[in-house]
Amino acid sequence: MPSSNTRARSAALVILAICAAGTALYFARELFIPVVLALLFTAVLRPIVRVLTRVRVPAPASATLIVVSILALIGAGGFLLSQPLQDWAGEAPKTLAAARTKLEKLRRPVLKASEAVAKLQREVVGDGGAAGERSAPPPAAPEAPSLIAKVFGTTATFLGGFLETTVLIFLLLATGDLFTRKMARVMPKPVKGTGEETVDEAEGVVRRYLLVTALINAGQGAIVGLVMLLLGMPNPVLWGVLTFALEFLPYIGGALMIAFLSITAFATFDNVGHILLVPFSYLAITTIQNNAVSPFAYGSSLKLNPVVVLFATLVGWFLWGVAGAFVAVPALAAVRVFAEHSRSDSRLAAVLTE
Repeated sequence: MPSSNTRARSAALVILAICAAGTALYFARELFIPVVLALLFTAVLRPIVRVLTRVRVPAPASATLIVVSILALIGAGGFLLSQPLQDWAGEAPKTLAAARTKLEKLRRPVLKASEAVAKLQREVVGDGGAAGERSAPPPAAPEAPSLIAKVFGTTATFLGGFLETTVLIFLLLATGDLFTRKMARVMPKPVKGTGEETVDEAEGVVRRYLLVTALINAGQGAIVGLVMLLLGMPNPVLWGVLTFALEFLPYIGGALMIAFLSITAFATFDNVGHILLVPFSYLAITTIQNNAVSPFAYGSSLKLNPVVVLFATLVGWFLWGVAGAFVAVPALAAVRVFAEHSRSDSRLAAVLTE
């Protein structure tokens, strides 16, 4: 039996290792984010390379065809969405100004009541006390980082990361199964199957998650866009596209959508019931999807502990922003596969499983 001192030292070492890993992931995020994203998307695209290889298309040629096709799809999508995005960018200042004006109207009774309370306090305390209070104004609060900057980042950072991710995807696909074989060789000997089978299973779980999530988000985005059109919201197509993109971020994406919809509805409509109907309709659609569609679509292979998923998403958001929240769930699914194959009674796999 290990002594209490030994257990305490082991726990301290684990805590120090976690802190060191978190620090490295945070400060070297520009290095790690493209690598992790490239691994995830390579897991999705690798079966296409294998199919083309069976019909005697070399892996480099297959990788070139796949990457060029994806870039063409992204370019076409950007062209189709350019007009809605321009309209949204042009209307955003007006929307925020209208929301601010309505909010000021709602705040006026509260401000008047606050001024009355302050006046009564000055009469009771006296001018000296009030002057003393005014002589020591509270320190100015530090400026919080912009939400838009947190969500989207700077253009230069995004473009640089996109280029690095694209190059890494091409290299991983062009080398065929070389990465899988190397990963299997450096892994500890698994208790189930071989190292290559473990890596293939982890890639399969990641691939299933991303593809199923994309299909679910596409359906949900179409429904949200139609509902926003019926409710009279501006740019319903853009709301559908935002739903598709942000729903890849568990919990955080839905919260951002509700916030964006609430602000726009508050600035667009005057009726309180109409304003509340917009975010509540999105919340209802998301609730039905999460409780009726997702459990059936994902199956037992992707059932993860929801508390762990929430914690991992928040940690990923803190460390890497949008990219961290995006990779949190597939990374957990892959870690669970490796844990299950490392030992038959893995505690880590038990914690990650629902």
